[in-house]
Amino acid sequence: MLMEIHEIPPAFQTRLRIAIISALVTGEKTFTELKDITQSTDGNLSVQVSKLEEYGCVTCSKAFENRKPKTTYTLTALGLQQFAEYVDMLDKILKGYKSQD
Repeated sequence: MLMEIHEIPPAFQTRLRIAIISALVTGEKTFTELKDITQSTDGNLSVQVSKLEEYGCVTCSKAFENRKPKTTYTLTALGLQQFAEYVDMLDKILKGYKSQD
């Protein structure tokens, strides 16, 4: 099923959320890794990954490593599916645009 423009989930409606999901496609990332990849502030990244958790796109795992807290994030199957549909929709739009040339 192909996503339509009017059906874009809220998870993909900000640049930072798209960047987070894009980073997680290649595997689990720590909070620090996501911060470095997205060039985000702690507060903004924290708010946006929490939103992605609420949408069911990302899971969070907290542990201690050498007595320091370590938070890691993983893309869920739903998050990957929705991201793939989103990318397919954008690809379809671009192919339609290119065929008009």
